[in-house]
Amino acid sequence: MFNKREDAPASTISPAGGARRTATGGFSVIGPDMVVTGNVRATADLHVEGRIEGDLDCGNLVLGADATVQGMVRADNARIAGGIEGSVAIRQLVVESGARIAGDVDYESISIENGAQIDGRLRHTAKLASAPVNVVTPALGGPKELKMFDAAEEEAA
Repeated sequence: MFNKREDAPASTISPAGGARRTATGGFSVIGPDMVVTGNVRATADLHVEGRIEGDLDCGNLVLGADATVQGMVRADNARIAGGIEGSVAIRQLVVESGARIAGDVDYESISIENGAQIDGRLRHTAKLASAPVNVVTPALGGPKELKMFDAAEEEAA
């Protein structure tokens, strides 16, 4: 009476726009019609087109032109085109034209396009002062150890 069939394999859903999944296994999107109230933590790449009212912590972040975050943003890599009200700590940061950041920015590498707005302090986070530098100066008779100046240590003293 009924045909006997094997269960069909589950269909796979890929991220919009042909985005690639990361080694951690995912790609997440907060769409333009979404408002998230509370902290967001993602192990996957995160693309935000909506609004987040809380802190954001992720690996790779794309913040769209109409997206906003009210809270601290932490990420390894980020491309910001929208608005952030809060402090930012991002290892490799690209601030696109039209982006707005109102808060302090800690970075290791930064690129700021013309037209971007940052209202806050920019702080480079590389730890250059942690290791002495050996400089070979033949005129002075060989290698000399130089101690790097650290403004934070000087202020504390």
